[in-house]
Amino acid sequence: MRQIILDTETTGLEPRLGHRIIEVAGVEMKNRRLTGRHLHHYINPEREIDAGAMAVHGITNEFLEDKPKFAQIAREFMEFIAGAELVIHNAPFDIGFLDMEFSRLDLPPMREICASVRDTLKMARELHPGKRNNLDTLCERYQISNAHRTLHGALLDAELLADVYLAMTRGQESLVMDLSPPSLKTHADNNTRKNDKTRPPLLVRRANDEEAALHQQVLEHIQKESNGQCLWLGRDQVSGIRNP
Repeated sequence: MRQIILDTETTGLEPRLGHRIIEVAGVEMKNRRLTGRHLHHYINPEREIDAGAMAVHGITNEFLEDKPKFAQIAREFMEFIAGAELVIHNAPFDIGFLDMEFSRLDLPPMREICASVRDTLKMARELHPGKRNNLDTLCERYQISNAHRTLHGALLDAELLADVYLAMTRGQESLVMDLSPPSLKTHADNNTRKNDKTRPPLLVRRANDEEAALHQQVLEHIQKESNGQCLWLGRDQVSGIRNP
């Protein structure tokens, strides 16, 4: 299966208010293995970046002045994700921005380009309800080093998310039980061990009179509380006990 681990950075939080994508990145994975192939572009959004967004990703208006517009990278991006399953953290956010960019160019929406979308934020909330599930927290939870992540960046975040996704979906291989029938050799080995005369005899420690009396009291108590249903009393013992 071909998957693209995807992330974007934007000028703000709401595409319907005219906010645009300023960075997009995706790393390719096939059959749960990173292929080394990726796509990464900074994009001139043709508008100012909100101060709040700039504080998150550190990308400035001046840095983006000479970068391509989304229209110039749209076809390359579409070809890169075509037919793949997208893996995105908080997918509705990124998909909303990408759909808005495509609509500006009269291009089809994301659902018609990629095979499907998997939201790792939704997955994390189902796996860890009531806990923080942002990317930094998930990296810490799954012991993935993100020490080099001081600001958000689409390519770095996509690479970290790939590791997080693999950790979240790895399963429990170490706990798989072997349910195959034992071989004849196994039975023979077991019988050999059972008949091994070199083993020391099993030490049996019998209850003394005081311990036996206490045990009998417990059984009689169970017999009364269960209305005569105690399974550990013999018939001769039961006959001597009067139930209430």
